Amino acid sequence: MLLETLRCEGGTPLFLSYHQQRLDEACRSLGMAQTYNLQELIIPPGNGLYRCRFLYSEQHHRIEFHPLSPRVIASLKLVHADYLHYPHKFSDRRELDRLFEQRGECDEVLIVRNGFLTDTTIANVALMIGGRWVTPDQPLLGGTTRARLIDEGFLHPEPLSLDDIAKASRIAVMNAIMGFVEVENGIII
Repeated sequence: MLLETLRCEGGTPLFLSYHQQRLDEACRSLGMAQTYNLQELIIPPGNGLYRCRFLYSEQHHRIEFHPLSPRVIASLKLVHADYLHYPHKFSDRRELDRLFEQRGECDEVLIVRNGFLTDTTIANVALMIGGRWVTPDQPLLGGTTRARLIDEGFLHPEPLSLDDIAKASRIAVMNAIMGFVEVENGIII
């Protein structure tokens, strides 16, 4: 099944248009005749913060709401996965979970594919280089927060190699649940 994960605050799903755009693109790309209107389907609880999981396939969909508890990511460990292909957000995360298990004492991994930085297992990344935030131009998965921050002109997509880590003064992770958060302890090579 495919998956969209949304942050819901006070009864409102945030940045719904970016999730709808990614869902529509996944359906088109996979040749699915069925599509879903998230605006009509996602009705979160009225109060509090929730993580909404919208699981879908061509045959059916399921909606789950869970109290929001974003993971804290203070350190990243580099892992190499040249073979990894993850163009759509799937509920089956076995390969990403296998990479996550290689984090050692770090909170998360930063996946390197063919010498270029991509994503963590749950978030896109950005490096502060030369006074501006840059994000890999070839992420494993184009995240909704990443897309929004590019549209707003805050992030700039560029090819980022391992050598670019040394040029970075800061690093951040981003996804729909946590937003844009700087990584306190950086990257462990």
